[in-house]
Amino acid sequence: MKDVLGNCPVCGQKLEVTRLHCCHCNTSIEGSFNLCKFCRLSKVQKQFIETFIKCRGNIKEVEKELGISYPTVRSKLDDIVQALGYSVKEPRVEDERKAILDMLNRGEIKYEDALKLLKEYQKEAKQ
Repeated sequence: MKDVLGNCPVCGQKLEVTRLHCCHCNTSIEGSFNLCKFCRLSKVQKQFIETFIKCRGNIKEVEKELGISYPTVRSKLDDIVQALGYSVKEPRVEDERKAILDMLNRGEIKYEDALKLLKEYQKEAKQ
């Protein structure tokens, strides 16, 4: 069985479900039904969310699993937050530094990793 498409493959606009069918009893229901917000995410975004949940939101584990940097993980999360219809405030440099230091404090990352992340973030923030 194929995944439900949330957006039109031709124009990219939201699709609407108009028919539901039960394969067990052969009942069909027609009408106008909304898809959940997650159905509208791209396949890549859904895979990222699955990895994020599997890693229990631990960004360091997501980095390892996907082989991407901390700023890239944050960027992907921001894209998904926007795709779900929420606003993303521009992170302040201090907020990002605090998040890295909090991960260090909780023991999620080592000192060397925190230092590397801080340098990476500072480099990407300048771009």
